[in-house]
This record gives sequence, structure tokens and C-alpha cells, in this order.
Amino acid sequence: MKKHHSAMELDERLVMVRRGTEHFAEALAELYDTDLDGDSLLPGWTRRHVVAHVGYNALAIARLVDWATTGVETRMYESPDARDSEIAHGAALSAKELRRLFEHSAAELERAWRGLPEKNWTKQVKTSSGRMVPATETVWMRTREVWIHAVDLDDGASFDDIPAEVLEHILTDVTDDWKARGEDAGLRLEATDGTKPVFGDLAADAEVVSGSLADLAAWATGRGVDGVTSSTELTDAPVWL
Repeated sequence: MKKHHSAMELDERLVMVRRGTEHFAEALAELYDTDLDGDSLLPGWTRRHVVAHVGYNALAIARLVDWATTGVETRMYESPDARDSEIAHGAALSAKELRRLFEHSAAELERAWRGLPEKNWTKQVKTSSGRMVPATETVWMRTREVWIHAVDLDDGASFDDIPAEVLEHILTDVTDDWKARGEDAGLRLEATDGTKPVFGDLAADAEVVSGSLADLAAWATGRGVDGVTSSTELTDAPVWL
């Protein structure tokens, strides 16, 4: 089972995800309705797709929290195809309905978290990738969604806006995922700031990719190479998620 890497207590994690939700809401509010038709940073997705995904993701995570609360198994999505169809449907909503989807779904997830008994936070639920995780992991699952996808709206939000604790968690998550899939390819990420300077392969002959936490996170998640250097020739990072 993949463990939660943050040393933060649950209350602190909930504060961080709420900050991220507010950050995404602010980024969305700055967009005119017609801006939603524009391209996002994600290939093949408009900003509409990003907002729809973030909205439906909140409802999917809320289903996991309800599972932990009631003990009745409730999956995030019926299938990958169902998830994709849902996003496509959401992207076709009117701008008003799309904004309402984000607001309603965020409130629904908050309701689910607030209703989860303290003793049930350790209950195991299954992610869309099939991992069994404690309900506490749902907080991180949502945290990375709102902070990263605010950047994907491509309207001024950046990885520099993301708190260092979240950036460190993103980099740990990404490098752990690469290692689990055997795609770390001898990569070590070295941050020039933050409290955790090294991520990934610690071998002496590993390729070293360095930069600020924000620049490393952008590169590691496939969202830019600015500010990042390599001990060899900088290439695209292995795919994450």
C-alpha cells in the first residue's frame, strides 16, 4: 500500500486542500465564459474539459469518502470509459452550469469529509487505479488535482503558487510512481529550495535533474522545462498518472 508521504496532520492537510480549492476557484473566476473554450495546457483538452474533470473528480472522491463512512463499497467511476464520457458531457455544459458543477461538487466533497467519523479515516477504499488506500489519502488525491489543474487552466496560475509542502509531496508521489512502474531510469531530482532536497534514485551514477521545487514539479508532471537543468541531456520526464 502506498503511504501518505506528508508529515502534516490531517487537520493541516484539510487546510491545504481547502486552500487549493479556493485557488482553483479564483483561477476559474478570472476566466470569462468565452475563455473556457480556449485550450488548456493538457493536450486535446479545452479549459472546459479541465473544469469538468475537476468537478467530477470531487464527486468521485466523495464517493470514496462515503464508502469509508458507510462501509458500502462505492467506486470512483464505473469504468475508464464512463469517466471519459462524464468529462466530455461536462465540457459541453453551458458556462454557468460548468461553474455550478465545480461549486456544487466541491461542497459535496467537503460535506463528505466533515461527515466522516474520526475512527473511519483509516478505512480502506479503492482508487480508480485499483490501489487500496486509507480514507486519509482522499485528501491528498484532491489536493494535487486542484493545485495542478489550476495551472492547467493556463491563465496565470503557476507551480510557484503551490505551497512547498504540496510540491514536495507531488515530487515524492511522481518519483514513487516512476519507481513502481520501473520507469525511474536512474533519475534523481535535486531541489534548490524546500526542506526535502532529494527525490528518486540515490545511486551515485543517477542522472541528476535540478531546479526549484516548483520548476522540478512542473517538469516531472510534464508541464514545462523552464528553470530545470540536467547532469546529462535534459529530456522529457517519464509519464506520471
